Amino acid sequence: MKKLTAAAVVAAFIASATAPAPAHAKSCPPVLNMFEGSRFEGSDSYRIRATGVSCSTARRVARQGTRRAVAATPNVNGFVRVRYRRWRVLDDLRGSTDRFKARAGGSKRITWLFGDAGR
Repeated sequence: MKKLTAAAVVAAFIASATAPAPAHAKSCPPVLNMFEGSRFEGSDSYRIRATGVSCSTARRVARQGTRRAVAATPNVNGFVRVRYRRWRVLDDLRGSTDRFKARAGGSKRITWLFGDAGR
């Protein structure tokens, strides 16, 4: 019984030691008033969170991904799927604020919100 318990503890330790640590998402500054002079004037991309990329890349993807998604037609379920360069962008239109997710190769992830940030 002791051998079995010790083997289970060693196996659990090895499994936890080899598991990669989750990447920490960093917070980036918002992109303000990106549709100046249009019906979306005053709407911002905010709460930009980036994993595996710099803030300048995250802000660029948020800006261009939002522009492409706004121009696209949503599907029946309220989602828009577009591409910006190598990024796959998903826009969830349900609710009062658009929720975006962008993914590229490896562990590169960006999330952001688009709408009136309550200024």
